[in-house]
Amino acid sequence: MSTDVVTRFAPSPTGYLHLGHVRSALEGWRAAREAGGRFVLRIEDIDHTRCRPEYIGAIIEDLRWLGLDWDGPVRRQSEHSDDYRTALEIARAGGAPQDEMGTPYPGTCRHLGAAERAARRNSAADYALRLNVGAALAQTAALFWCEGDMRIEADPAALGDVVLARKEIPTSYHLAVTVDDALQGVTLVTRGTDLFAATHIHRLLQALLDLPTPRYRHHPLLTDAAGRRLAKRDRALTIRAMREAGRSPEEILAAASQV
Repeated sequence: MSTDVVTRFAPSPTGYLHLGHVRSALEGWRAAREAGGRFVLRIEDIDHTRCRPEYIGAIIEDLRWLGLDWDGPVRRQSEHSDDYRTALEIARAGGAPQDEMGTPYPGTCRHLGAAERAARRNSAADYALRLNVGAALAQTAALFWCEGDMRIEADPAALGDVVLARKEIPTSYHLAVTVDDALQGVTLVTRGTDLFAATHIHRLLQALLDLPTPRYRHHPLLTDAAGRRLAKRDRALTIRAMREAGRSPEEILAAASQV
């Protein structure tokens, strides 16, 4: 890997960091440090209904205590809504508002005209702007991304018309992460296998927005004794709880490295 490697860690501040988060952070941090590249930190706090300021402080404190340093300023999504609105305007030709939040999307509003879409948005208590994946794919060539030595053919249609924004939130995870990775110059995305499917949509958004495509590395997830993926509800495995129990940074990093 060359010295232009830029990786990132992008947690959502909806709880304290646990071992699974550390596994993801460590993957990116090691890839950058071993290549003499850069490791950047992003706080994905765009969802104001679930994110809490105290968790942001705890995330930063835990990372520093673990010795996982980052380069440059921390990017907080909540401070960059204009970036997402600009991207949404570019992509929204394939978007459709609707008031059903469930998935998969049945295409309820896919064929509405612009005037009727605007009227429904103005009158709805809630709505989502979705990407018309079929229309978007008609504008692009065949899509792929590189995962290690493999070339992965992208199949965004399998995920349906994903949400790009909602009435009260100016962006979705899919749109924000695609824009942020480009703006932060990320060249290698390291994240868990649970997000592998999302990469199909991210690759399509990169094409629509004329953004560069990073390389990807989806790592195995840490699981508990029953084989379940670690989650924020597993409070005994939060870094804060492990610190209070007397575990050292070295012990926690070693535990997070296990497959």
